[in-house]
Order: sequence, then structure tokens, then C-alpha cells
Amino acid sequence: MNTVQKQTPFGIFKGNAYEGIHAFLGIPYGKANRFEYCERIDSYPKEVDATHMGYSCPQYRQFYPHLDVRERLFYHKEFREGIPFHYDEDCLNLNIYAPEDAQNCPVIVYFHGGGFNSGSSAEEPFRGDELAKRGVITVFANYRVGILGYFSHEEIQKKYGRNGNFGLDDQVQAIRWVKEHIAAFGGDPNNITVMGQSAGAISMQYLCLNHDLNGLFQKAVLMSGGGKFPKMALPKKAEETYDYWQLLMELAGCRTFEEFQKADLKVLHDAYENIKKIRKDSINNMMPVIDGCLIKDEIGTLIKDPLELDYMIGYTNNDIYAPILAYIGNRFAKDNGAYVYYFDIDAPGDDNNGAFHSCDLRYMFGRLQTSWRPYGQRDYEVSKEMMDYLANFVRSGNPNGGNLPQWDAMNAKQNKVLCFRPKKTAMGHPSYFKLTFNLLSKGDPKA
Repeated sequence: MNTVQKQTPFGIFKGNAYEGIHAFLGIPYGKANRFEYCERIDSYPKEVDATHMGYSCPQYRQFYPHLDVRERLFYHKEFREGIPFHYDEDCLNLNIYAPEDAQNCPVIVYFHGGGFNSGSSAEEPFRGDELAKRGVITVFANYRVGILGYFSHEEIQKKYGRNGNFGLDDQVQAIRWVKEHIAAFGGDPNNITVMGQSAGAISMQYLCLNHDLNGLFQKAVLMSGGGKFPKMALPKKAEETYDYWQLLMELAGCRTFEEFQKADLKVLHDAYENIKKIRKDSINNMMPVIDGCLIKDEIGTLIKDPLELDYMIGYTNNDIYAPILAYIGNRFAKDNGAYVYYFDIDAPGDDNNGAFHSCDLRYMFGRLQTSWRPYGQRDYEVSKEMMDYLANFVRSGNPNGGNLPQWDAMNAKQNKVLCFRPKKTAMGHPSYFKLTFNLLSKGDPKA
């Protein structure tokens, strides 16, 4: 692997060069103190060493890997094993993968999942090599998660006139950075696709409901997280989370906001472990909130008037709450003319997980070869199809082209989706019986 120096109007960046690809890693796009909103970085007085991954946001797995829990061990083996992760609150950075001769290329800005409380762009399979070979620039961005990403408090409201949503705001700032600067790396700032999976997709769905962001991006790809979730899983008003955060502060031994802002990270995450033993609603409080700024109102109201974008939505046969993801994804798609895929290929190598939540990521980014799983010819065929569809979509808003099977958008009269199945790829219908059976019999992945 060689290095390459990129001179731009806002700084000089040293990246990696290999196989016709330029990769610039760990570029800081913003700076933020704890429980303060991000200030974007737009100039770099010294050369930026962009040859290695940046810091990931501190999170519970830094202190409590929970590898004795079968589901945690499963995902560790799938996407984290053997990868060094480094955590620091200075974690607002992004990785750019571009063709070496990039000129006016379409751009993807991708945000990882992790239930809003974990995750990192350093995980497999978040690499943009194969899409770069298809003329697409992919940007993978880190953002704040967990306590650091979604803490709400009246002191924040007093200071900013808004509350919580630090992680969601980081994502907006990352997209704005790309909009402002990607042309220097060969990208088209007027052809940006936001993309995410699971919590990353849900985050992008929320941003697609904010008309203040109109024109910032042109397309959205929502993997396992598109549509309107049931009420119990929707954002609360920020003030409705205060009692949860007050208890967590007390468990951390902090009497004031200032003490909590300065507390040791281990103390914060010890408190998080303890509050999970007392309350069962951590997931409902440690997520985006209705802040009147990024999420202006109830999602049920906002989703009736989303941004007019090109949308792609996907879900798998053993997704988390698979029947619900299929139903809400299809419903949003019909209302907005979205392209929907159903991933119905069980993961090889074990017999109890089906097409588990996030299994389609390796296919979408062309990373099957780095997995322990014995993927076969059909898997590689589907991976190529998915990448070709994605590259077409981010270029034009239409995934069709070449020799790919026809993929029709959903609408009020057309309710079929593109099905990736073990023998062929074709338009069809997901089996809600199978989705429900998998939910009840397989559940979360098991080691």
C-alpha cells in the first residue's frame, strides 16, 4: 500500500493508495465538548495524516463487552473480531473511499447502526473499495452514541434552546462537511445519498422528515429501519426523558449537570449498567428526541410530509421484529415511490439465524471474502447485484441498468418488492408467515 497526498483549498491530506483507490481515513469533521453541540472543522492548518481509522465514540462495550451474552458474542464474531478499536470523546471523524481518478462522482454518506448506544465505522464491513471501483465515493462517519449522544437535561435547553440529539446533530454536521468539501476529493456535492442501517437508517429516516435540510442530500437508502415504527419505539419529547437521566446521574454519584459533564467515562458507563437493572426502558430514552430543531414534531405527523427524495429501503427475513420492519418499510415505500428489497438468503455456516439483522451489509459493500462464513457462488452473485443496483441508484435515483433483473418502485398500484432469494433475484412478495415464524422461533442471533 502506498500513500497519496491530496491538496485541497482547506488543507492537505495524506491517505492510502491501492488498486486504483484513494482512502482518506479518520478525517476530523467536527469538535465537541461533552454535552455540547458539534462545531464543524472546515480548515486544517497542518497536514492531516489520514492513513488510519480515527477514534470511535466511547460506549458500553469499551468497558463491558458482554461476550458472555450469546447475541453480543455473535455480532462480535461477525463484525468486530480481530479489529482494533480505539475510543475517545474526540470521535467526530470520517473515512472517504474514492476512485483515484474521481471526477464529479456520486457520493454516499453512511452511518452505522448499533441501537443508538454503540457502533463504529471501523467495523466490518464498512469499507468502500468495491463501490469506488464502480465510480462511487463512499464516506463512513462516526458520531456520538449512548450517553454521550443522547443525554437530555434542562441545562442544555437553557443554553441552546434545544435539547439532546447530539448524535443526530453530529450526523447533520458530517453531511454538511461532505456537501462543502467532497468536490476536492472528486465528489459531486449535488448528488449525495445518505445511507444507514438499523439505528443509522432510523436516524436518516428522521432527517428525511426535516424540511430545513431540503437540498442537503438527494437520495436516501434505509436498511432495516425505514418507515414509521410503532408508538412505543418513537422519539419522546426531550423533557419526558429527564427522569431517566436524573436517575442515571444519581447512580453516577453526580448531583449537578456540571459534575456529570466532567465525570469519568467509566463512572458513566457503570451507572448505565446499573440503571438497566432498575429500569427496562433504556432503549426508549437513549435515542433521538423531539427537540423542535432536528425532530420538530411527532413522527406520525412529520412522516406525512417527507422530503421529496429518491428512496431505497431493505429488510431481511430474520430482521429485528422482521414483520414490523417489512410492514412499515412497504407502507412508507408505497406513499413515496421507493424501491424496496427483501433479503431472503439465510447466512451459511450455521443453521439457526436465517438472514439475520445486518447480514446484508457484507453483500452491499462487497465484503463476503473477509468473513468466516463459507459464502458460495450465489452469495457472490447477489453481492455483485446489490452493489450494481446501489451504484446505479446513487448515480441516477434508479437502480436499474445493465443486465440486472428489473426492479420496480412501489406505489399505490404496484406492491411487489425485489426479492434476493437462494436461486434467483426477481420481483415478488415477502412471506409474512416466514417473517413471523423467524421472529418467534429464531429470534436474536445465537452464537
